[in-house]
Amino acid sequence: MTSPDYLFTLLGAGALGAAVLPRLVARRPLSLPLVFLVCGVALQLLPMPLPMPEIDPVADRTWVEHVTEICVVISLMGAGLALNRPFGRRRWQGTWRQLGVTMPLTIAAVGLLAWGLLDWPPVAALLLAAVLAPTDPVLASEVRVGAPTDSEHDEDEVRFTLTSEAGLNDGLAFPFVMAAVALAAAGGRPTGDGVTHWALVEVLYKCVVGVSAGLVVGTLLGWLFFRAGRRAMRLSEHREGFVAIGTTFLTYGVTELLHGYGFVAVFVTACRIRRAERAHGYHRVLHDFVEQVERLLTAVLLFLLGVFVAQGGLASLTWQGAVVGLLLLLAVRPLTAWAAQFGTSAGPRERVVIAFFGIRGIGSLFYLAHALGTPGFGVPAERLWAVVTFTVLASVVLHGVSATPVISRLDRLRAHRARAGGTKPEPDEDEVAGERL
Repeated sequence: MTSPDYLFTLLGAGALGAAVLPRLVARRPLSLPLVFLVCGVALQLLPMPLPMPEIDPVADRTWVEHVTEICVVISLMGAGLALNRPFGRRRWQGTWRQLGVTMPLTIAAVGLLAWGLLDWPPVAALLLAAVLAPTDPVLASEVRVGAPTDSEHDEDEVRFTLTSEAGLNDGLAFPFVMAAVALAAAGGRPTGDGVTHWALVEVLYKCVVGVSAGLVVGTLLGWLFFRAGRRAMRLSEHREGFVAIGTTFLTYGVTELLHGYGFVAVFVTACRIRRAERAHGYHRVLHDFVEQVERLLTAVLLFLLGVFVAQGGLASLTWQGAVVGLLLLLAVRPLTAWAAQFGTSAGPRERVVIAFFGIRGIGSLFYLAHALGTPGFGVPAERLWAVVTFTVLASVVLHGVSATPVISRLDRLRAHRARAGGTKPEPDEDEVAGERL
């Protein structure tokens, strides 16, 4: 058993590492999640292993579910606060394509792969597909938009599309996960009443409640932050960053109490708060605090994921399971997302990058832990965890190594094109971001 003193030491070292490492790995083909993942593996595999905690997501399912849940909702608040571009049908065209085309096609393709290659029953294949469908706002820091600014036009199409996609599809994967859960509870045999209930409750009601709760809470908090009559109530005057955490948990809790999708509500609330007073510097305070908390939680979770892998977390993985994960990352996501972006404002190079960076991560771990609270999937939980863990591991390595050089290359090309076509020797951020590659 790991002693509390040793855990304090690990947490302290991890917190300091989360503060220092982003600056050390900047502009290098590394990411913070990848570094902590490797550290977890390395410390567990030392010749004289340190007393690491035993990680068992099957036995500790509830613990895993709630820790990953907290990390995801905090990252969704950060993603929503960071977006400068106002909400709109045309402005968010690339996002709608990702949600309406890429996500359903990905679920269908991964479900067929799991059913055919793994020979899993349809209910387990659907669960795996739904769990791996959402891209992750937690591990995508290298390809996300930066801190909020005053301008509505300084976000390039790649960063904006990947950030807004991750902000919304983490909530919109819920109906598909719940379809698998309902199918498992029904013994794998869908009924007409079950399908009707799923469509009306899991899809329509919960999505509407999630969006509505986000709009209402975001509107009320936007007034409280920026327009309350009494200065003591106008929280933007006091510039306290922890208010973002209160906003996150309040929105999530209220929505879940109303039986809506809290993930959707948190992201919508953040976007609504931005709209209340788009140019106010308090958004930067809120975003920076959320980002720091998110970075710390990410470091802990990726370190523990590395420990889990080194302790034999992939022992149940078959070569077929590994192939499904790799096909998702290298073929299914790139092809479906690339096709979905035709007709959007993204240029050819940008479409390729958007398609490639379908990062899988903490959200998939949450959904699997949540779903496995219901038995009846016909596949041992260890096998499901092995395939999902391998896919997340492969994504952390693949995208963690490639994100910085790829995004930096796009930034250099945009800056070069803006200088060549502009009238000023140094174009501003809006002009650079507006270049299509």
